[in-house]
Amino acid sequence: MARVIRDAVSQAVANLSDPRITAFVSITRVKVAADMRIADVYISLFGGSAAEQNITFKAIEHARLRIQSFLAGILNCRFCPVLRFHQDEDLKKTIETWRILDEEAAKRNQIDKNGSE
Repeated sequence: MARVIRDAVSQAVANLSDPRITAFVSITRVKVAADMRIADVYISLFGGSAAEQNITFKAIEHARLRIQSFLAGILNCRFCPVLRFHQDEDLKKTIETWRILDEEAAKRNQIDKNGSE
């Protein structure tokens, strides 16, 4: 169910025509409550400034009912889970960690090259 919700929310967000959505939006994961009444949707935002990312997130939150209505049309359930959006910083932290590791590896390779000449 979480995968279906993630795909549907991704599609709904991609089709929003809101000029406030300027950052790249990625739905990273969805956690569905055991009773299926609530779905926590985690979003990573990339590109633009932190202020632009916050504006994009607020625009998505503002469109929650439209997104939930789209989801209800896809699900074959008695009820549609209430969507709660959260900013997911885990992916950004992972990318930053890899960038730092790559920089350190490049420095180490440069030191090794200079030491062997």
